[in-house]
Amino acid sequence: MTIRANWAACGISAAALAGAGLAAGAAAQSARETTAQGDVALTIYNNDLALVQDVRQLPIAQGKSRVEFPDVSARIQPQTLSFAAANTTIIEQNFDYDLLTPSKLMEKAVGQTVTLLRTNPATGTETRERATVLSVAGGTVLQIGDRIEVLRDDGLPVRVIFDRVPPNLRARPTLSVNLDSSRAGTRPVALRYLTNGLGWSADYVALYNETGGTIDMQGWVTLTNNTGTTFHNADTVLVAGAPSTGNDDGGFRGGRSFGDRGLTRAGTEAASRERLGDYYLYPISARTTVANAQTKQVSFLDVQGVAARKIYSHEVYWQQNDEDPENVESRIAFSTSRDQGLGDALPAGTVRFYQRDSQGTPQFIGEKSIDHTPMGSDLSLVTGEAFDITVKSEVEKRETITSEEWQKSARYRVVEDGMVVRDVTIERPKTYYRTTMRYTLTNAKNTPVEVQLTQTGLNRGWWSDDFRITSEDIKGEQLNADRRRYTIPVPAEGERVIRVTYETRY
Repeated sequence: MTIRANWAACGISAAALAGAGLAAGAAAQSARETTAQGDVALTIYNNDLALVQDVRQLPIAQGKSRVEFPDVSARIQPQTLSFAAANTTIIEQNFDYDLLTPSKLMEKAVGQTVTLLRTNPATGTETRERATVLSVAGGTVLQIGDRIEVLRDDGLPVRVIFDRVPPNLRARPTLSVNLDSSRAGTRPVALRYLTNGLGWSADYVALYNETGGTIDMQGWVTLTNNTGTTFHNADTVLVAGAPSTGNDDGGFRGGRSFGDRGLTRAGTEAASRERLGDYYLYPISARTTVANAQTKQVSFLDVQGVAARKIYSHEVYWQQNDEDPENVESRIAFSTSRDQGLGDALPAGTVRFYQRDSQGTPQFIGEKSIDHTPMGSDLSLVTGEAFDITVKSEVEKRETITSEEWQKSARYRVVEDGMVVRDVTIERPKTYYRTTMRYTLTNAKNTPVEVQLTQTGLNRGWWSDDFRITSEDIKGEQLNADRRRYTIPVPAEGERVIRVTYETRY
């Protein structure tokens, strides 16, 4: 068997191509057309993890023998392998992941003899020389007769012909198992293992109808395969969630970060989908081939007329003093509850919103990531900043108020020889602050709007729990100890100024 490679014609370094380009291409083509896999089932999680189950019909000799399983994942976790065959026990397993590539082929040829085939570009005359590969560290060093030569990419057509493929290089990822069988014969052999490189996420396309107050939503599973192996005609199920792998902090969090993910109220409705423990299952209805280096999308959700509304919102930090007005956030709020029309649990992913323009063409207006969201949840997802609506927050007035009485903040006793000799009292004044905030909201739209303005930073610790709001132009809603929200109407092409006075210990 001979293997040839044309280096210079490809326009990259000779050492990188190291021969075998044609053979590797032929092997890849063969791998696409045939597979040693049997009945394959995939269970794919969200955290770059998948369970592969592969049942193959294989002849097994009586006694001790070696069986090879090509076309397993190149990113298999070998320690997770489970092997089962009737009347057979496993003695040893090996995973050969040194794959046949041009650079690996040249690496394994160090100390071996190869043939150099050079072509004269002017005459087309070919010359052959036998050469010994001395090194491939930083380049290919050859000994040709009595001379040492560095193989260069100098624009001249050069091919390297290898006498054979080294025995420890594989065209495909291969698992080999040493067995001991009490009988001979063909029987089903079941492989089960975990692998990295397979993952999925959800992508949502939401068409927002502002006039009708609805969204039409499609949900797509986006499946990726970077295992180095194609899985043919696989029965595939996707799991929304991820078990702990033992080397993390408790498992995947659905892409969760410390940023706002838009979940304003967690749902309490059970979805009708099948569960696996505490996870939801999203099976792909028909068997499918999941090709290596492929992104595949499959629809799992398609609903129309889900009630939705636009919200303008803005958050203000404590004593925020803006030099310039800030644009408010534009959000779209909807529910995943059954009675609101969506009626499903949503796996973690990205929601992309579209809205029709005056010509009826859907246009992209923003996107937002979500975590795994139970059915019945309320979501308020940011789509961007509102061009025409701003808020300017200012500290209009701040003054110190000292109480008429002193607070005794610390008291202790001095004890000597078991006797109290004196009481010591430390006193300090209790100081309060009165702060008046002025919020100026503007609206350049030709329609009135409402803005949800949230004042944050009210809770500074146990010593500040007694903060008070002594005056507010619009009644606010206390969301929690730290946040108070005001829903403020702003007239069309107009301005609204709101003042709130706080008395605090900070």
